[in-house]
Amino acid sequence: MTNEQVLDIFRKSDALLEGHFRLTSGRHSNRYVQCAQVLQYPAYTEQLAAFLAERVREAVGTPDLVVGPAMGGILVAYEVGRALGVRSIFTERENGAMTLRRSFTVKPGEKVVVCEDVVTTGGSVKEVMEVVRKAGGEVLAVASLIDRSNGAVDFGVPFQSALSMEVISWEPEACPLCKEGIPAIKPGSRT
Repeated sequence: MTNEQVLDIFRKSDALLEGHFRLTSGRHSNRYVQCAQVLQYPAYTEQLAAFLAERVREAVGTPDLVVGPAMGGILVAYEVGRALGVRSIFTERENGAMTLRRSFTVKPGEKVVVCEDVVTTGGSVKEVMEVVRKAGGEVLAVASLIDRSNGAVDFGVPFQSALSMEVISWEPEACPLCKEGIPAIKPGSRT
């Protein structure tokens, strides 16, 4: 797939938003990618995940397991795992910390790809990587549908995305949209 083909899928599903947004990181932006809008269409999700799985396979081979953080990463990890033909699980927050629940396990020595919908600061991915490592797994790579980090995130392993987008963001006190009095909305899954 080309960048334009990926962007076309996001446009068709109304996943590219313009306005004033408060990101999970606390920063503000005038653009937001709402992957849930894409993920409601199984055909789009399957197509994007197959593309992402192929990028992962080319970069690091086929892992034993794909792990995604709840909520955004669950469907992406599942579909990438399906495309790779491997097991897929997810982590959840418990008392504010990412953890494995529902009897999910990472076996010692398992080769793992951590999969997310959108990476901005990489915080959730890094938490999942720590969970995997504590369980004895080896993180081979990180994969996401959208890389919004502007090249700023280093996971210490290969990072693959279906699309990289340069998106400007500001600390709240430096946000020009706040200075204009435009109310910020929080469209993501975490408050």
